[in-house]
Amino acid sequence: MSARTIKPQVLEHDGEPMFVVLPWIEYKRLTEKEDDRVRIPLDVAEIATMEDKSLIRAWREHLNFTQGEVASRIGVSRAAFAQMEAKGGKPRRATLTKIAQALGVKVEQLAE
Repeated sequence: MSARTIKPQVLEHDGEPMFVVLPWIEYKRLTEKEDDRVRIPLDVAEIATMEDKSLIRAWREHLNFTQGEVASRIGVSRAAFAQMEAKGGKPRRATLTKIAQALGVKVEQLAE
């Protein structure tokens, strides 16, 4: 029997669904797709939306970095970095990549 003909099975406990058994190839497809998603923690999203701050600043505050620390990591002055992280700031892609590396996040997580 091929994996394409096997349907997922739902295992219940006390009448409630608890587990799903599915073909390995389907599991791999689902988990690989999951890894492609850009995820932003709720705390970061709340800082950005509720406090009207850029995603760069929200991430920096969430990770407890100072402007000076990030500026030093990317090789610019604190004032220059402050402009980059200001709401409406548009750092170039190369700069955004440096900021993402300095914060330890994916560049896609900083895109407005």
